Order: sequence, then structure tokens, then C-alpha cells
Amino acid sequence: MKNYLVIQLARFGDLIQTKRLVATLAARPESVVHLCLDGSLADLARLVYPNAVLHPVTAHGTGLDGPQAALRMLTDNRRAFAELAAVDFETVYNLNFSPLNFRLAALFDPDRVEGYGWRDGQEITGRWPAMAMRWSSMRRLGMNLVDFWAGYCPDGLDPALVNPEAQPKGGGIGVVLAGRESRRSLPTDLLADFAAVLAGSRKARRVVLLGGTAEQTAGQAVLKALPPALQSATENLAGKTGWSDLADVVGSLDLLLTPDTGTMHLAAHLGTPVAACFLSSAWCFETGPYGLGHTVYQGVADCLPCLETAPCHESVKCLTGFRDPGFKRFLATSKPEHAPAGLLGLRPAFDSLGQTYVPFAGTDPDGARRETLRNFLAHHLRGKEPRFDGLEGDFARHLYREKDWMTAEKPFGAQE
Repeated sequence: MKNYLVIQLARFGDLIQTKRLVATLAARPESVVHLCLDGSLADLARLVYPNAVLHPVTAHGTGLDGPQAALRMLTDNRRAFAELAAVDFETVYNLNFSPLNFRLAALFDPDRVEGYGWRDGQEITGRWPAMAMRWSSMRRLGMNLVDFWAGYCPDGLDPALVNPEAQPKGGGIGVVLAGRESRRSLPTDLLADFAAVLAGSRKARRVVLLGGTAEQTAGQAVLKALPPALQSATENLAGKTGWSDLADVVGSLDLLLTPDTGTMHLAAHLGTPVAACFLSSAWCFETGPYGLGHTVYQGVADCLPCLETAPCHESVKCLTGFRDPGFKRFLATSKPEHAPAGLLGLRPAFDSLGQTYVPFAGTDPDGARRETLRNFLAHHLRGKEPRFDGLEGDFARHLYREKDWMTAEKPFGAQE
């Protein structure tokens, strides 16, 4: 048997977006996939990756910052580290740029670590993530995170096989009340309006409001703002669902209305259709719902996608299209002529690189350049030499350094 380790210490949505990589490794002959993750997500991982060997560690929730947090994590995780060090891993895929990830990498032979490694006391960034850091300045052109992590394996699973094509399940409309960042979420008055439109246009008999304990008050506000006839058919489940309960509810829905959230990725994993509203720092070409059968409403402005850690000096103008009274009609009909300014309507599709999105309403000004970049990256992952067709000189030099192509005969994830 060959043991493969995936170290994914990020949060809910990132864990699910690792699915193409995990599925690729699981499909290899005589393979055993191990998954190192934050312990708070272990129950979720058992639902999403039932055949993986889990290695929970403390990666979040220490209540400390900086070196103190790192020291606390190392102390708490000694036993888990010892268990990991005792396994003979064929390859270790270390996916996150964090102090704990680098310390974990030190447990293994650096020649077997892809991504973020540790060699002779030095933090090492592999070629593939180093390239991603270079194109991160061009986020409007980027690739889906699912495909980026799967890119560590040239034998990546066919993207169409990652998630089932989404189909209505008969259980009504779900509404995710908020994401982790408030600017990426819709105000409660808009959520109530949109939930009512979708429930009416789809003749839904049930609406469920979803979120954590922090969203209970938002759920009450949405419930109060719904038409009286719909209030009696609506249940506020914010703060009331564990991982299994959440999966059961999401997997039963006809449609999930959501910002860019982990619950959105869970819906895609389960084959539940998603109507996703992306704005602010959320950019669907990076983290949109994976698979067919979903719809994305992407706010567009010249300042998008922004950094969620930076203040907005534009009065969240990317919300304008959602506030346009015409958006509710567009939401109900999906007709391009009903789309308000400031929005793109997009549907998922697949190409040689993986998941992309095709406009059915509005114009994507970056489409041609994005396709050029995607063709370049697909060839980089599977070709034998760089291909710069359609890339302007400065663009090509920004993406590819001499050492990237001079060492192209080595596994593309090899350390720099």
C-alpha cells in the first residue's frame, strides 16, 4: 500500500475544496489517503471523506496570536505529530502557508513534500504555489481553488467527476445568512426579498435559514421581513445544526441561496443546486461552487476582487447590482435582458484546466485574457515545455521564471 498525506489546516470551505486532490489520490492503485486537519472539522471530514485516515490537530481556536499561538499548537499536537512521523508517506501535500504547516513539514523527508516544505531549518515554497503567488496579483484571471490544489497531481481526476451535477431534491429553499466576512454577505433585507422571490418562483413550501450561533439574530430579522404567508413555512436553524444535521438539511433542498461560504461548497459536494451571490473579496473564478447545475451572481466593479483585510473606500459599490429593484425579476426569470448593471450572471462549465464560469447575462471583460492564462496553466501542468501562445511578454515573464522551465523535466511540484 502507498500512503499519501494531505495537510489541510484551513477552514470549512477549504476542506471541501480539497476534494479533487483527495479523490485523485484515492483513485491511485493500492493507495491510502491520510488527511491532517483542524480537529473541529473532523466530524465534517468523516462525512465528506469517509475512506480517509484522519489526523486531527489543533490549528485554530487557541485564543492566542503569533508565536504564543504557534507554541500552544505545538504543545497540544505532540502526540498527533508523533503518529504522523511514524507513517511512511509516499508524498505529503502541504497546502497552507502557515507556521504550523511549515513545522509539520519538518517531520518528513523534504524530497517527499509538495507545497510548503522545510529543509535544513528553512521554509521552502514549492514551484506551483510560488507561481500562484505571482499570478495572485491578477485575481480576476485566477483558477478555482479546487483545481489549484488538484494541480499538485498531473493525473488529476476528471473535473466532471468531482461533484454530482446538481438537481433539486424537493426540500424547499435554503438561505445561508452570512459568511465569515460581512462585506461578502447580503444585508438581511435583501436576503428576505430574494428568499421570497425564489420561494414564489419555485413554489417552495419550505424555507430554512442556516448559519452559526452568531447568525441567530440575523435569522430572526430575515424571518420577520418575509411575507406573512411565508413566515409560517420558514424555520430559523441558525446555531441549531451540527455537521451531520447540516449535511442532511442541505442535501434535501431544491436550492441554496448563499454568499461564498463553506455551506455553499457542502451543497456542491452533495449535488444541491446553488444560487451564489459573490461580491467584495469573493470572486467566483477562485472559489465558486464546483460542478454543474449552479448559478452565480457576481458583483462587478473596477475595484473587485478586493482584499477582505483592507477597508472599503467605495461604500461597497459592488452591492449596487443586488440592490437594484430589477435584480429580483432577474432572479426569478434568469433572462439576460432582466440583469441589472453591475452584475454578471454565470453558470459553471469545464475546460482542460477544470472549473470555469460562462456568462449568460452581462459581459465578462476579462474572459479572453482568462482563457489565455488557463490554457497556459493547463499546458504547464501536463505539457513538457512552456507554451506562451497569446501571452504578452510582460505577462509571460510575470508568470514564468527561467528556473520554472529549465527544471520542467522534474515533477512540477518540486521545491524551488
